[in-house]
Amino acid sequence: MKRSRPVKKFFIKTYGCQMNELDSEIMVGQLEKKGLTRTLDEKDADLLLFNTCSIRDLAERKVMGKVGTLMRMKHNKPIIGITGCMAMAKKESLLKKLPNIDFVLGTNNISDLSNVLDHVIETGQKTVKTDDAFEENLDYLCAKRDDKIKAHVSIIRGCDKYCTYCVVPYTRGKEVSRSSESIVSEVQMLADKGYKEVTLLGQNVNSYGKDTPENKTLFHDLLYKLDKIEGIDRIRFLTSHPIDITKELMHAIADLPSLCKFVHFPIQAGSSRILRKMHRIYTKEQYFEKVAMLQSIVPGVAIGTDIIVGFPTETEAEFQETYDAFKTIGFSQAFLYTYSPRKGTPAIRWKDDITESVKQDRLHRLMDLYDSVLKVHLEAMLGTCEKVLIEGTTRSGFLKGRTSCWKKAIVQGPSSLIGSIVDVDIHSFNHQTLIGKLAQPAIAFA
Repeated sequence: MKRSRPVKKFFIKTYGCQMNELDSEIMVGQLEKKGLTRTLDEKDADLLLFNTCSIRDLAERKVMGKVGTLMRMKHNKPIIGITGCMAMAKKESLLKKLPNIDFVLGTNNISDLSNVLDHVIETGQKTVKTDDAFEENLDYLCAKRDDKIKAHVSIIRGCDKYCTYCVVPYTRGKEVSRSSESIVSEVQMLADKGYKEVTLLGQNVNSYGKDTPENKTLFHDLLYKLDKIEGIDRIRFLTSHPIDITKELMHAIADLPSLCKFVHFPIQAGSSRILRKMHRIYTKEQYFEKVAMLQSIVPGVAIGTDIIVGFPTETEAEFQETYDAFKTIGFSQAFLYTYSPRKGTPAIRWKDDITESVKQDRLHRLMDLYDSVLKVHLEAMLGTCEKVLIEGTTRSGFLKGRTSCWKKAIVQGPSSLIGSIVDVDIHSFNHQTLIGKLAQPAIAFA
């Protein structure tokens, strides 16, 4: 049955990682190009989009709870669409669990959003479109970004590593690299618009170009091309799989002025047995060798990590190995999680035999260590002069931004400095935020 109520306004809510955020920006651009207007009030929307995450159970429960409350809406029922990783993981079953949903759109079908929406409007039929393979046909240039200083740029989608705990290979498919020409064109467009920083995104950026050997452009080759673009002062990238990082990439980080000296380099666990059970394809010793090589080629490089505690069969001694590895390397940034079983992953067949209390105990011990390591990093920056990209202002009126190594910083100064990189003399810190003053206030305020 054709929908009688016109679709003029849409609301979008994003859950999950930076890749999801970028996908949402692309969908916003598509819908605005179609003539719809974005609203920040879900009650005012004719179309509700929930771009979802399936990495952890909590993320899924948030979406299920949110959409479930919409079932109680009796009048002016909007069209509801579920997109993202949860759409890929659950597919048709979402329509059974949440019957008020009108369409389910997978991560590989973002380019189909307009056609799917038209079909739902014209026929009133519920639609599920969740292709397993990604075809590189997205119009990245239509992305509608709220941030005018920093931008995410997708370079590779999907993952071929098949870690036993992870749903990404099943929700985003195999690795598909985007052409270097289209990436360079997008970054050049961003530079022309005044953007100062780009973050290159991929489940495993280090694999860039390996699926298209005929193009003869690997990740480090791409970085050399992007470094030549005038106006882009900083280039970051997420995420690096330890097995694929190369010496050529390390030298690119050391040599290229625009490359931030920060590498997100997840270890996940400090026990080789647990790493093998996770199918991480490297041992603890091999990870340490890569870190040592990176630190020798890029002196002072900051290293970030992801860690999962309480993986099935993890012993106290093996957790201690993770604890000791963290202490030895001294990660400057860390995302710490307890293991969460995910349907459809190989790990689901193993008993989740670590009690929640033990998981939480290990997590809190690791978080306490992280706090102490972070304090050492911050103390070492006292008295230094750091280059900070000013991104905006705090509620109290301070300018706020980040250093090259991803540390938050605040400083007093005029709003005219937003969007510029300034030298900041660091004199203190509060929690995880550096506090400083402008190194050259006379010039900065001119």
